[in-house]
Amino acid sequence: MRLLTGFPGFLGTEFIDRILRKTDAQFLCLVQAKFLNLAHLKLEELEKRNPGAKNRIQLIEGDITVSGLQITNPSLLAEVDQVYHFAAVYDLNVSESLGKLINVDGTRNVLDLLPTLPHLKHFHYVSTCYVSGRSSGRFLETDLIKGQSFNNFYESTKYEAELLVRERMNSGLPATIYRPSIVVGDSRTGETQKYDGPYFVVQWLLRQGKYAVLPQLGDPTQYSINLVPSNFVIDAMAYLSEKPESIGRTFQLADPSPLTIAEVVQTLAKACGKRLIEIPLPKGLAKFAVGKIPGLENWLGIPRSSLDYFVHPTEYDVSVTTEQLEGSGLQCPNFASYAETLVQYMKSNPEVRNKALT
Repeated sequence: MRLLTGFPGFLGTEFIDRILRKTDAQFLCLVQAKFLNLAHLKLEELEKRNPGAKNRIQLIEGDITVSGLQITNPSLLAEVDQVYHFAAVYDLNVSESLGKLINVDGTRNVLDLLPTLPHLKHFHYVSTCYVSGRSSGRFLETDLIKGQSFNNFYESTKYEAELLVRERMNSGLPATIYRPSIVVGDSRTGETQKYDGPYFVVQWLLRQGKYAVLPQLGDPTQYSINLVPSNFVIDAMAYLSEKPESIGRTFQLADPSPLTIAEVVQTLAKACGKRLIEIPLPKGLAKFAVGKIPGLENWLGIPRSSLDYFVHPTEYDVSVTTEQLEGSGLQCPNFASYAETLVQYMKSNPEVRNKALT
């Protein structure tokens, strides 16, 4: 039996689907009371598209922000041998208090539950590449504490949470850490649960005519942005999580050859059918204007918090991940190969939210 937090979130839901197709595993999904109705709908969808999922998933009510997780029927945990901790707040604008409550305290509460599981063999923790903060240069999969500063409380609280996981690993917890970079939609279908990150640029471009104006922050040829499609992240996690050799390792699920900001912007403009006019603008001035001029952030549709990633100084090494994926047939596709698919999905599905589940 496997316990998963973060259902009915997009990544957790898709991950369960992959594992059910590959194994005979059964899942307990920890769900907050306010998401139970949505969770039942997602469960029905899973069972419709994957008949093998029938009766292999059970929902249990609980809350990671409460000590003991407030599980309504703890006896169901008796046979749990693997735990997947997906639940987190994925929002660059998250407040420090909410980020600490969900990302830090929530992770601590899940970790505190683990010693009570007599059959536990493997803990899987979903972190983020952006525990790097603004560390300059190449950030290795073995790196964490680099004296880095952070762009926002999302980054800093995920960093604190990973520190907690690593402390338990150093004390003998059999665990694996997965660090996705900026996750976008499925490279084959474009499907996603929310529009953020590069989607803000797409929204801005689509609102304009044939010639679209976009602020240019810093030197867009100097900085890269690491985008990774959700299907690669999910497929890689599903593959790596079944390998005994993954215990004790950290995997950065990122593009080994990310495009520069200039290349990404031009790629998105082409996918949107726009001719781009870029206006140089210092990042500091742009952040000041978006933060201080009433209504400008909403009018642009590009959050102030996103501007830091146009001049992000970190590159992500994926050597361990690449080595462990060898022979699987899995590799991260180049963003240019699926950008148009993402844009077309966004055009066809305007009802998708800009916010994650919280």
